[in-house]
Amino acid sequence: MNDHATAEPIDGVVLAHDYLLVMRGAERAFAAIADLYPRAPIYTLLYDREGTRARFDGHSVRTSFAQRFGIDQEHFRRFLPIYPTAIDRMRLPECRLVLSSSSAFAHGVRAPADAVHVCYCYTPFRYAWYEQERALAEVPAPLRPALKLALARSRRWDLAASRRVDSYVAISELSRERIRRYLRRDSVVIHPPVETERFSIGPGGDELLVVGELVRHKRAHVALEAATLAGVPVRVVGDGPERAALEQEFPGAIFAGRLDDTQLAELYGRSRALVLASMEEFGITAVEAQAAGRPVIAARAGGALETVIEGRTGLFAELDQPRDFARAIGELETLSFDPRAAAENAARFSVAEFQRRLDAHVRAVLAGESVSAAP
Repeated sequence: MNDHATAEPIDGVVLAHDYLLVMRGAERAFAAIADLYPRAPIYTLLYDREGTRARFDGHSVRTSFAQRFGIDQEHFRRFLPIYPTAIDRMRLPECRLVLSSSSAFAHGVRAPADAVHVCYCYTPFRYAWYEQERALAEVPAPLRPALKLALARSRRWDLAASRRVDSYVAISELSRERIRRYLRRDSVVIHPPVETERFSIGPGGDELLVVGELVRHKRAHVALEAATLAGVPVRVVGDGPERAALEQEFPGAIFAGRLDDTQLAELYGRSRALVLASMEEFGITAVEAQAAGRPVIAARAGGALETVIEGRTGLFAELDQPRDFARAIGELETLSFDPRAAAENAARFSVAEFQRRLDAHVRAVLAGESVSAAP
């Protein structure tokens, strides 16, 4: 039985998350946090009950003034400049612990006096720190000077906000390095939860699988070009602004669009391997594929270095090098691969293991213990 299941529950917890509009990787991780503290109220910039599949119905969900604008998942980036102010104006109740879940703004929530603030940080705000050009490219040219100024303000706000956090927890070594570089704070690493129990070892198949949002930085084009070079069929799960161009460039690939959890789990098990060409802070899909007993071909970068065991549960290729990915695809047949070993490796990232480690870390911070290394 997990430690947190037998320990006395922590009272006086308030939870915060950037925005709850859909259920993707960060929201799934936050859901596991919310389950760990079932009585805690949730504070978030924006909330869409339907978009999050009523997953947080057991909690009291409080939103910022930005909720009044009717902002949805498709348009929330247009309002980036107002979110720091919206977070600043949120008033939290008296509590013992604020536990924020942040990839941009939630770490800036103002904890009440005497409360301890622990932040589970996926990454510092990427648009402000290391993807500014991408942010500027997503808005019309006349608006770019104003956005550039807003991002500069966001960086100053970010640094000031980071000084109010008592303890940062990073999702991976890449995330930890970015927190140190941009926010000038140290952190411990606790890998995010993956719902490994949803998967069972599948029979495998002929098709490669690409899973993710079809946006440029996910590098689906690298995976598709590699599959073409290797002469191997490939199926793409996901949608996004790059889909039309990718369908035109790679007419031999199958584009399945978005699938539900059950459909995706089955598809993982029937694949030859997952191809993960992007540099992810963590990369949940790599763990999901292994949970389904399938190997992973991943870029030698980011979180995959912590989740894939080279030569045992997958192979690595050089980032942005389709020919090297094609080489790795060709080497799949020589890989000494045991589906059970892949599933066992994936189990290291289960929801229960995540909750055990996070709960232990939070208790250590509340007790004033040194937490210079991950528990």
